[in-house]
Amino acid sequence: MDLAKKSVDAIRIISAEAINLANSGHPGICMGAAPIGYELFADFLNFSCKNPKWENRDRFVLSAGHGSMLLYSLLHLFGYNVTMDDIKQFRQFDSKTPGHPEYGVTDGVEVSTGPLGQGIGNAVGFAVAEAHLAALFNRPDFPVVDHFTYVLCGDGCLEEGIGYEACSFAGTQKLGKLILLYDRNNITIEGNINTTFSEDPATRFAAQGWQVLRVSDANNLSLLKAAISRAKSDLTRPSVIICNSVIGFGSPMAGSAEAHGTPLGEEKLEKAKENLGWTEDEFTIPEEVKEHCLKIAESKLKKEQEWLDLFAKYEAEYPDLSAKYKKFMAGFDPDFGDLNELFNFAKPEATRVSGGKVLNKLSNTLTNLMSGSADLSPSTKTELRGKGYFSPDSREGCNIRFGIREHAMGAICNGIQLHGGLRVACSTFFTFSDYMRGAVRMSAIMDIPVVYVFTHDSIGVGEDGPTHQPVEHLISLRAMPNLKVFRPCDGKETAAAFMSAFTNNTPTAIVLSRQNVPQYTSTGLTALTGGYTISDYDEQPDVLLISTGAEVELCVGAQSLLAEEGIKARIISMPCMEEFEKQTEEYRNHVMPPEVKARVCVEAASPYSWYKYAGDCGEIIAMNTFGKCGKAEDLFAHFGFTKEAIAEKAKASIQKASK
Repeated sequence: MDLAKKSVDAIRIISAEAINLANSGHPGICMGAAPIGYELFADFLNFSCKNPKWENRDRFVLSAGHGSMLLYSLLHLFGYNVTMDDIKQFRQFDSKTPGHPEYGVTDGVEVSTGPLGQGIGNAVGFAVAEAHLAALFNRPDFPVVDHFTYVLCGDGCLEEGIGYEACSFAGTQKLGKLILLYDRNNITIEGNINTTFSEDPATRFAAQGWQVLRVSDANNLSLLKAAISRAKSDLTRPSVIICNSVIGFGSPMAGSAEAHGTPLGEEKLEKAKENLGWTEDEFTIPEEVKEHCLKIAESKLKKEQEWLDLFAKYEAEYPDLSAKYKKFMAGFDPDFGDLNELFNFAKPEATRVSGGKVLNKLSNTLTNLMSGSADLSPSTKTELRGKGYFSPDSREGCNIRFGIREHAMGAICNGIQLHGGLRVACSTFFTFSDYMRGAVRMSAIMDIPVVYVFTHDSIGVGEDGPTHQPVEHLISLRAMPNLKVFRPCDGKETAAAFMSAFTNNTPTAIVLSRQNVPQYTSTGLTALTGGYTISDYDEQPDVLLISTGAEVELCVGAQSLLAEEGIKARIISMPCMEEFEKQTEEYRNHVMPPEVKARVCVEAASPYSWYKYAGDCGEIIAMNTFGKCGKAEDLFAHFGFTKEAIAEKAKASIQKASK
């Protein structure tokens, strides 16, 4: 009996049965790419089904996340904690087998995937992390960091622009331990790709610096084995294996778009079983197949033990280095040291400049930090000075030149963070956060603390004009669950934003100014509350002036104008609405007394963030159009961001509140 073939067919049939039971899913890739998954798990992937988080495991990313049942079937067969009952709960509420793989839900799932192309970027991030950590910790005869990253994708992942960006970066960086298995079945939802994806992917990958290998028939396990072996033997460049497959192999829908995302149904499933010679009862795997796959999984446990033995010797030989490795892998927060030093900002300066200073101070103790930008670090100020650039010749470098690739940058950073052992920050202009929104969203879904630094935060960008002036971006990111958005008003608030970002487990967007802002005596650690009073009178205020970022300065000016008329204004800085909303009701009411109905909310961005705080009598000064080209001061005046305008709105709000 050919146990390998029988195992492949088990993957196909169990996947199809689960999809049928759920009446939802994508059987095509599960049936067509089953041999690829089996060959990888059986003969190449180093893993520990008993300890899925073993640090030196090979990483496998299913970029084509709609094929999740393929992965769940593999995990079940190879001994992970995915039972047949879990398989039967495919796509059901609160199950361990959701419709797309979800990080933290299922053992063996390295990253949440589904948005096509993101997984390729994540895999590149895993490979970057492996290379960087290997350079830091490996010593002769002690390869304590030594593993491959495999990623399975389909045509869709390569049609998405993020896939191109990620592969271009990987080729440039010569990430030789990255192997992409391309399930080339020529079918997407709308049909054959001959009218949508006619390029030659082999030529494309060769031009990007990849080793290109071909498997003419994905059902031929010998060809797959030879190709993966060859890919592993070339560590000078990443490898792509173009595997010609048949979507929905074995089913009556084989080779058609119908096989992509439509359950087979009972009749066609029975025909598929007949075509494959499958005679088992529903959701039944032959004992010989179970034993075969579990025996393979058990044999791989030796790899973990061999690594543990190696690490024990490494600890004896390099005690300090091994202790540092353990610290990296366990995770740690930076030592903030003397807060007076961290908060030492005397002269007016752009918060992007303050952010660069803070990031560099924190990196001195957060020694596992990598930082990168989309070709903008001279402007975003996120270079870690003196810590080198990651490159094929210098894997120790802590800075990453992502090139002009925002889409991929976010996904790569997610992979770096998920690998373990490292923290990561990346940066670009705020308006270009649109390009990487998908990756930011995945950070938030997975609850991983990637730090996003977005500079040039408003019409204060000035002469670059409306294409570079973010307007709708703050409300867009604030609308995203599980993402903290900080827009600080000075250096100390900027420091607090980074402190929050590096001591929490959620992603954070830190939005910083291009133009200079003053430094305030009353800012500091209180900014960690998300919203607080920075200027007030001893008596109950007549009006609240609530703002963020550079516009706080305008509120300070308006406060003085109002004081000349005997009007008492309280200035509230709101650097992070998400953190403010976490505070107790008592605290929030102390900062923003409900009885004070007169309010003015000021932000050079969309007004939609502010209606909750403005209330029925409040006024909002915000952007209702795109910006214009011109000097920043002219634009602020044109769009009504002046201390005089704020003072007038304050009086109007007081009048409304008095009625």
